[in-house]
Amino acid sequence: MTQCRWCIGLAAAGGAAVALGLAVSPQSALGSLLTAGFWLLGMGLFGIFFVSVQYASGASWSVAFKRVPEAMSSVLPAGSALIAAVLAFAPVVYPWVHEQDHFTGFKRMWLDLPFFLGRAALFLLIWWVFARVIVRYSRLQDMTRDAGLTGRITRVCVGFLVVFAITFSLASFDWIMSLEPHWYSTIFAIYNFAGMFSSGLAALILLLVWLRRTGPLRDFVNEEHFHDLGKLLFGFTTFWMYIWFSQYMLMWYANITEETVYYISRIQRFWGPLFLLNMILNWVFPFFALLPKRVKRTPHLIARVAGVVLIGRWLDLYLMIKPSSAGANPSFAIWDAGALIGSAALFIYLFQRAYRQAAPVPMADPRLEESLHYHN
Repeated sequence: MTQCRWCIGLAAAGGAAVALGLAVSPQSALGSLLTAGFWLLGMGLFGIFFVSVQYASGASWSVAFKRVPEAMSSVLPAGSALIAAVLAFAPVVYPWVHEQDHFTGFKRMWLDLPFFLGRAALFLLIWWVFARVIVRYSRLQDMTRDAGLTGRITRVCVGFLVVFAITFSLASFDWIMSLEPHWYSTIFAIYNFAGMFSSGLAALILLLVWLRRTGPLRDFVNEEHFHDLGKLLFGFTTFWMYIWFSQYMLMWYANITEETVYYISRIQRFWGPLFLLNMILNWVFPFFALLPKRVKRTPHLIARVAGVVLIGRWLDLYLMIKPSSAGANPSFAIWDAGALIGSAALFIYLFQRAYRQAAPVPMADPRLEESLHYHN
């Protein structure tokens, strides 16, 4: 696996484009930066969440490529930095900062700027600490050959899953849903989790195809692993659509003004085609593409589906974030492209750097043999 030297240049160019946007159109550029930050943070959280689920459930099938999601978690500090940069300009991004007099009771207390920033810092710190501990123990096992560390890692992973369920939900409410503070959805966090997990699976599949082709995992990852990942991707893209429909259908049926305003602004005029494209990329295409068994077991075919899902996740975040700042018409300025390309390049660079710091396969994990001989 060769070092992605051009990734630094692309990341820097993306940063320069966003900096230009901050000077020309601060609100729009900060929306782009929030999209990039939440996407990058989601990739890192998926990595440690996936590892935690495997430990908590006692699964062994994924041990052969465990180092890949562990390395994905290395992007958490970068994603946190982008989120922190957006929150530093909270009065520009979040209209509720200037509308405190319109809120009463719990909502007024919750949307208090110091409290908002304080819990954001707490969320980011908690995620980073858990990721560091889990990855550190995993790599320590390789050095010490101590099979007993598996139980210790499992306990930490279970703790993370509990904390993650709470903190990720609140972060979704805070950082995205509060962009339109008079609108709310009780399943918005689940919707965000579904998108985060399906796009994380897509990124994991693309990385495994790449690492299998370039050598590090050629003898360790096989069609059986891709088959299971394909089934997971099929299931969670469908779960995303189920939550999307549940949220939309209930608001459409109730037809309450303060609830429907969110969708009205996203289906009118030029937003309409993007609204429909979102469903096609995130569910319609992967659903029908992944139905045949052959696609799930063929690396280059499942990689194409994963690429579409990743594009769909970016569009999904774009539709959640940008209408609050772009108005009636969608815009795709140079800083939008910069945020997209720059964050993707930064992800690849940080992943490669982290992946090189440990053996490609956890040879001391007692479950490795079962993973290597895994069959569906």
